[in-house]
Amino acid sequence: MYDINDAPLTWRHYYITGVASLGQLIGTGLATLVSVIIPLYQLVAHPELSSVMQGLVGAMDLIGIMVGSVIIGKLSDHFGYLIFFRLCPLLICAVSLIAIYLSDIPILIICLFFMGFAIGGEYSLDSNYISTLMPDKWKSLMVGSAKAASAFGNIGVAAVCFLMVKGWTDASLWPRLLWIMVFISGLMFLLRIRFWESPKWLLTHGKVKKAEQSVKHFLGNSVTIQLPISDDAPKTGNDNSKAAIPSFGEFLKKDWKKIIFTGIPWACEGLGVYGIGVFLPILVMALGLEHLSPTEQPIEHVASSVEITLWISCIILPGFVIGLFLINRIDDAKLQWSGFLLSGLSLLILLLAYHYHWAKWIAIISFMSFELFLNMGPHLITYVLPPKVYPIEVRGLGSGMAASIGKIGAVLGVFFIPLLLDAGGSKLVLIVSIIVMLVGAAITYIFNPGRNRKTNIL
Repeated sequence: MYDINDAPLTWRHYYITGVASLGQLIGTGLATLVSVIIPLYQLVAHPELSSVMQGLVGAMDLIGIMVGSVIIGKLSDHFGYLIFFRLCPLLICAVSLIAIYLSDIPILIICLFFMGFAIGGEYSLDSNYISTLMPDKWKSLMVGSAKAASAFGNIGVAAVCFLMVKGWTDASLWPRLLWIMVFISGLMFLLRIRFWESPKWLLTHGKVKKAEQSVKHFLGNSVTIQLPISDDAPKTGNDNSKAAIPSFGEFLKKDWKKIIFTGIPWACEGLGVYGIGVFLPILVMALGLEHLSPTEQPIEHVASSVEITLWISCIILPGFVIGLFLINRIDDAKLQWSGFLLSGLSLLILLLAYHYHWAKWIAIISFMSFELFLNMGPHLITYVLPPKVYPIEVRGLGSGMAASIGKIGAVLGVFFIPLLLDAGGSKLVLIVSIIVMLVGAAITYIFNPGRNRKTNIL
């Protein structure tokens, strides 16, 4: 018999992580999908979308994530993880179908918000499920592995979009791309039918018998849950005992340093992952990285930029793999701020390559280096930190708050990048992005609560 915190890894742990990871996959997959829809819609819109409308379309799912991560995170602390873990993919599937069959921009914008709202819930729930079910020794690695699944969202959706768009002669077929979201969200729901409530959430809310049953459902009869499981467990086995859940105001007052430490760097990382990511095909065209002549058909240019986006996205997965290799060898905060610095340096080289008209391969390698270091450090660690920093009674709210602040940065990045392109072109976009990377490094270093010890507080 093993306690849940000390049990050896089995196929059940990998299955739990895999199912929970699909929330990360669909989140980045949607961002990649929007990055392809925007230039396609530009070809059929009369007049073309303004820079403000481009920013609004690109940012709307992120606004939904920002709202949904806090609301669903808070509700899950009170009502449990399971109900929202199933409702989120159903909502994504439903609104995706609406966007397919009512295919115009106002409807798409509304649907993107609700898709993002559900994905925001995913960002809170998946890390919470994994962190409460994994053995202590493997917790960081498995939570990080879930985040790494987002790379498959970038790569997989970019590949499917390229294969679809490559064969099109009519850009008005863009709503068909949303079938990708229908398929992924439908698969998510089916896989979660056999899930149960988090045993540690049940235990924290005094439901000891149900917690014991949940552990056996998840991990088998050889794993038990014992009191106390950690410092954040209830001190009595009475089913009527509950952990005190602070109000939102109390949470802000007590944990504001943790909020800054877990939220602001996530916002800086959000500009790189979503701000640049959503407009990556457009930036590829603006930086002159295509391999087509200007006389080719516009949809051919879109397909070419999506192809280059696919190749750049392929470096995301190696970045996560390197980060996962380092996650138990280097302090989390150090890995995060060093990743920010290297990402900024990569963008600086890209800026110089564009300004001085260096060879395209230098610019493309610089772009790929940016993605490598961003995903090796900030994109991975900003997701890993909140479940470590916050105790279980506010873990849903803490993780949701961090994700929400992160999406504020992503929203600002996505909304302002088209405006920056209009105001100063690619150079201005790169300069602002470099500054944001440096801010992320500085905040991580200054507010790290474990600067003189490991960041794993709990």
